[in-house]
Amino acid sequence: MKEIEIKNVKGTFDYLPKEQIIRNHVTNVLTEVFESFGYLPVVTPTLCYYDVLASKYGGGAEILKEVYQLSDQGERNLALRYDLTVPFAKLITLTKDLTLPFKRYEIGKVFRDGPVKVGRNREFIQCDVDVVGVQDVLIDAELISLYVMAFERLNISCTIDYNNRKLMTGLLQVCGVTDEQMVDVITVIDKFKKLTKEEIIKEFLACGITMEQIEKLYEYFRLGFEGVVEKFSHDANELIQKGIQELKEVEAYLSKAGIHKQANIDLTLARGLNIYTGTVFEVFAHDSKVTSAIGGGGRYDKIITNFIADGNEYPAVGCSFGLDAIVEVVKEHETKKSESLIDLFLIPLGTKTEAFLLAYELRKRGVHVDIQYHERKLNKILNSIDRLGISYAVVLGEDEVSKGEITLKCFQDGSTHVFAIDAYDEIASLIQNF
Repeated sequence: MKEIEIKNVKGTFDYLPKEQIIRNHVTNVLTEVFESFGYLPVVTPTLCYYDVLASKYGGGAEILKEVYQLSDQGERNLALRYDLTVPFAKLITLTKDLTLPFKRYEIGKVFRDGPVKVGRNREFIQCDVDVVGVQDVLIDAELISLYVMAFERLNISCTIDYNNRKLMTGLLQVCGVTDEQMVDVITVIDKFKKLTKEEIIKEFLACGITMEQIEKLYEYFRLGFEGVVEKFSHDANELIQKGIQELKEVEAYLSKAGIHKQANIDLTLARGLNIYTGTVFEVFAHDSKVTSAIGGGGRYDKIITNFIADGNEYPAVGCSFGLDAIVEVVKEHETKKSESLIDLFLIPLGTKTEAFLLAYELRKRGVHVDIQYHERKLNKILNSIDRLGISYAVVLGEDEVSKGEITLKCFQDGSTHVFAIDAYDEIASLIQNF
């Protein structure tokens, strides 16, 4: 029998407590922020029908190259979800009695068979918020402000780039780009920051557009937002006018909240996928080895509308947080990472029954307690407690039990605190208010 090589699939990882504690911290912070904005939790299946994910409303050809496909015993064509947006659209389609607007968040695993690099894995967790039933761009600005608040809570300094796909499409129309060329040209424009002008020209030519068109594209997309507003103030097609109006509204909301300096209008930002219909945005961390976006999203007014196809409009907008990338940024700024969630470690010396009671009473009061279950040398136990980052320890011997007193040792500042052994409320209060 051939020996099995035990290893993880490339782009997938096991997370031990030291890492998972940080990941849980990030998701807990995000959950609190999501709920403070009125978003409610949902869960959708990881396993989907491939034709739902691959429909023309489901992300475009580029993303489908990274979809994991499989079949079940009934030979059904299935796939692992590649994001949480299409499953959200499916959820709305199947749930006919939802009251709109409906605001939801979901935190769950998604899968993409793509390149692996720092902050980008093949199995990863997305943290998404989406709302369906709101046309007003106030909600677009709200999502940008949600990004600001979430990353402030995580102590991550970042910039949020945003743009409008109506404006981008209108500019392309002025340059004579056809509907058939539109998706390919937008994909190239989205690479303006990554490629040289020569490389961009080569890719534009491959899209079938002329050098004259390319020069116009360069001129318009290098003007900046104010330059475009000035140039097309009196002569603009409807999409340009609408895109400029929506960007100005979003900018006004951000300015009113005092967060406009953290957000930047970038006319070349497209967000690749052709599902987007209005505002799009991406978030980038400052001074980090993670150079890819740590969040992104935008308005996609057609996906749910086309899924349901009942003659009504279902405008939608959402944003996603890349947990793996965010965790990498958080780890760069962490000085000491705890390997434990325990507040108090009990070391019984012939007093396991009393230690069991003490642990139970403190756990009822919200204290995280662990017990030393087998005999070890005391100095080794104390060294382990300090290394794991546990704040308090109690050595509970027969003398302590007979006196009815215990001594809490604090490993953070070296202090000691004496309590009656049944002073559960006082002990819990000390630990929880440390």
